[in-house]
Amino acid sequence: TFMDELNDTHITLRGYVEMEKYKYLYFTVMLLVYVSIVCSNATIVYLIWTHKNLHEPMYIFIGALLFNCVIYSSTFYPKLLTDFLSEKQVIPYSGCVFQFFMFYSVGGSEFLLLAVMAFDRYVSICKPLRYSTIMRKTTVKCLLVFAWLFPPCQLAVQAVLCAKAKICNLNLEGIFCNNAIYTVHCVRSRTATIVGLAVLLDVAVLPMLFTVFTYAKIFIMAYQSNKTFQRKAAETCIPHLLVLISFSYLCAYDVIIARVESDLPKAARFVMMLQLFLYHPLLNPIIYGLKMKEISKHLKRLFCSNYRNMFLK
Repeated sequence: TFMDELNDTHITLRGYVEMEKYKYLYFTVMLLVYVSIVCSNATIVYLIWTHKNLHEPMYIFIGALLFNCVIYSSTFYPKLLTDFLSEKQVIPYSGCVFQFFMFYSVGGSEFLLLAVMAFDRYVSICKPLRYSTIMRKTTVKCLLVFAWLFPPCQLAVQAVLCAKAKICNLNLEGIFCNNAIYTVHCVRSRTATIVGLAVLLDVAVLPMLFTVFTYAKIFIMAYQSNKTFQRKAAETCIPHLLVLISFSYLCAYDVIIARVESDLPKAARFVMMLQLFLYHPLLNPIIYGLKMKEISKHLKRLFCSNYRNMFLK
């Protein structure tokens, strides 16, 4: 059957460098990074979940974004850690298509969540009297469902086209299945290209433009207002903008790597790809943990109480 053929076809991931020499070092570093990502993001999600004063749309969206970060990291770290300790770095083509689908679906959800957060900040700062009527619980739930379901629905078409494509190359010059998956196809169909561009526009470009435009309106309004308004705008908007810049940089990097010529030194390419995994998922909890006053306050209390309990024991 078609699915059996997909599972029987294995793609060799040829992006790894000096595996025999450094595999235990790679594994240890990446395991520590992955554990740090899960623990740091999960801690803030836990704080938002358990404290009633954080059950506001702004903090709910932050919690959703950080939860999204854990899912995002889980699309490649477990496979990456397994590959470091394996003799051969291979993946079934069906698994490669699934990883491609998950990576870009969760990435698209990140852009949409950032756009939703920008809308929430715009209503809060520019239309404070109407905030409670606009950002009701039902609205928040609908926005979250849309942010998490719209990208997978869009990516499903692209994943099906990838799964049905004829494969002529069983070697992928990378360490996971991103856009480079198209290099194993005999021919990249025109349909796949058009669908890919439409998905990029819908789940990345348009949400990013909406976010930038919304924050531009907020800062223009803040510039024309008093210092108290300016401080409020800066305190709540700057963390979101930092996250947007970080994630946009990561996505631009992903596109560049997929398009880079194969004559780029293998070690340089490997280092470039590792950067896709390292910074962004670790930066989010740091940005929100330090920059958002209420979250920072609860974090300090949590760590102080844990330290006190350990000391008393």
